[in-house]
Amino acid sequence: MDQSQPPDQDLRTRLVDVGVDLVTREGAGALTLREIARRAGVSHGAPRRHFPTHLELLSAIAHRGFTELAGRVTTTLGDATADPRMQLAELGRTYLEFALENPGMYELMFRHDLLESGHLRLRDTSLPLFGLLVELVGRTRRADDAREADAADARTVAGALWANLHGIAQLWRWGSLQLATGTDDFTPLLRTALDAHLGPETGR
Repeated sequence: MDQSQPPDQDLRTRLVDVGVDLVTREGAGALTLREIARRAGVSHGAPRRHFPTHLELLSAIAHRGFTELAGRVTTTLGDATADPRMQLAELGRTYLEFALENPGMYELMFRHDLLESGHLRLRDTSLPLFGLLVELVGRTRRADDAREADAADARTVAGALWANLHGIAQLWRWGSLQLATGTDDFTPLLRTALDAHLGPETGR
């Protein structure tokens, strides 16, 4: 047996590693089974021992992205007792920075067919991030008595805010927002998005 080749049980990890590198360098469109197998140094049929379908391999790669994003968010937010409005601003900044630094992975992570497929329970890694957003929106709204009469619940507001952040990320990556706003800093857009969905920050 060739000792230079890793054992078969390591092939799954190697295929995902190769996929992560490929999507980082060349984008989601480059993630074919044949190309991942070629770069992993195995036959084009070898990945099917661990990933019977292309979607399952893509889901495993996307799972890495969600794990990294969740880690960044946890590190960024730090103290759970901090001001929720400030934490929302930091979460938004972390989300946008991840999206802009990892465009290929970001595109892959939010593919509807992957989230709907149920492979690797991607919803179990993506929904907790949305749950955190909902929690922070709820805490921010509760901190302002004037907002408690608002009929929209925290989940709806969080969904609208997330959609806003997603749009900023996409349009910024395409260069459209820089051209339209004449700025190279997305901070004012992030602040305006928060104000639009939560009301102006008290005291500003």
